[in-house]
Amino acid sequence: MLEISKERKEIISNYNLPTYREIPAVGLYLDQTSKYINECLKPVVNVEMTNSMISNYVKKHLIANPIKKQYYREQIADLIFIALTKYILSLDYVDRILKKQRKLMDSEQAYSIFIEYFDEYLHQIFAGKEIRKVDDKDESKALLKNVVISIVRQIYLEELLRHN
Repeated sequence: MLEISKERKEIISNYNLPTYREIPAVGLYLDQTSKYINECLKPVVNVEMTNSMISNYVKKHLIANPIKKQYYREQIADLIFIALTKYILSLDYVDRILKKQRKLMDSEQAYSIFIEYFDEYLHQIFAGKEIRKVDDKDESKALLKNVVISIVRQIYLEELLRHN
């Protein structure tokens, strides 16, 4: 039977993405930015954000240009979102979701909603609970919830397969 170790379940069940306010407010250089994002995500997901990926996202206008070669809270929040959503979706779809969210809310609000769903669903799935039905009247929130559910289910599946 496929099973995730008790230790991994505990690590993941206690994991939370950094809140918007926990993301460094001071500018980080490219190397520091990729290192920060990779350290944030390492406990739960096997993705790596490289310097060239970040530079590509700037060129493709997925994130704002660095200011004096430094990345700030809004850009880092976007990069965390990109790293996780790119895990399950094409970059074109990630871009479409980002554009839709930017039309409806500011970066802090969008990121805060995303991590609220991510942390909630991650904890539910790894605790063996069923995720409640997505029935939001708000189309953008329903979209985010479904994206998050897909990400978390992918993480769960990879954990099952990695340790068996």
